[in-house]
Amino acid sequence: MNKKRLHIISLDVPHPADYGGVIDIFYKIKALHEIGVEIILHTFQYGREEAEMLNSYTQKVIYYQRGKGFKYILKNKPYIVSTRSSEKLLSELQKDNYPILFEGLHTTDLLAREELKNRLKIVRTHNIEHDYYFNLYKSENVFLKRNYLKIEAKKLKKYEKVLNLANYILAISPNDKIYLSSNYKNVRYIPAFHNFNRIETKTGKENYILYHGNLSVSENITAVIFLLKNVLNKVSYPTIIAGKNPSNEIIKASENLAHVKIIANPSDEKMKDLLINAHINLLPTFQATGIKLKLLNSLFASKFCIVNSPMVNNTGLEDICIIKNSATEFIEAIEFYVNKEFTNNELEKRKQILFKNFSNKNNALKILDLL
Repeated sequence: MNKKRLHIISLDVPHPADYGGVIDIFYKIKALHEIGVEIILHTFQYGREEAEMLNSYTQKVIYYQRGKGFKYILKNKPYIVSTRSSEKLLSELQKDNYPILFEGLHTTDLLAREELKNRLKIVRTHNIEHDYYFNLYKSENVFLKRNYLKIEAKKLKKYEKVLNLANYILAISPNDKIYLSSNYKNVRYIPAFHNFNRIETKTGKENYILYHGNLSVSENITAVIFLLKNVLNKVSYPTIIAGKNPSNEIIKASENLAHVKIIANPSDEKMKDLLINAHINLLPTFQATGIKLKLLNSLFASKFCIVNSPMVNNTGLEDICIIKNSATEFIEAIEFYVNKEFTNNELEKRKQILFKNFSNKNNALKILDLL
């Protein structure tokens, strides 16, 4: 078999793999490398260091400085796209004729360029971006930021038509596939890549509840504040809230709850340990976009996962989650499951569903088939 070679354009330096978008990118790179794909990685950089680890899974890594500043907000293209524009990147892509995988609508500035007209071009969509930004706008209280998010959502909706120029679009969730298929051709559903090659969940019983995620993004802040003010203030079980850069709002709301502990910026190993040893994961979301990688991580590592409908609807994971929507339902579920052992039957059911749809190797092979 001829060696398959592939350019991947990443929206951010994908290591450390410590938030949703880069988790999908990093473990995709790793899985493609493991099935023999040779990767030239192009990555935009803003605030993250060059990552030595990426050299282990690629032929070459080329870094590009992402633009920043008000001048990009004034452009017709969305800010997330215009700040990732690079003639140097175009020049590098033209050195050969390998297929190109654009990670996120963010990286598609060159998709319409005449110079790449005859190349095989694949776009991995991480969200329906205009929906994502519109939901951020609705939950933002700061006027200037709110205004920016509303304008960006409009620009993204208009700009999205560039996807017509892709040979394939890889949707990250079934819901995204439904929307994209109604507007574009050659849409494939390739689930999110993640950091578990096997299910780490143990049977039995543990002694704390966990919420985890990036604690500086508005979507997760809203979820945590909901839990602290409506759920965790009514139960007394030891609870850990762990993740990146906890906001002041979260810290303040947890101050009077002695049973709640905030763990800021845990290492990958620490986070994995927290997941494996949690008895219950609480995972509400109020923004039903894409698929939440924290849900996958929880199902691969933790025991009971109590979620709300927007977190799990149409993901194929409904049967292995406990779905509750009101604060009262969350409290009742905690009271019930906190004393319940996680059994072998539940573990086997989880294995069947996760291995069928969420195997990194199987999903990498689906991408290989397109090259």
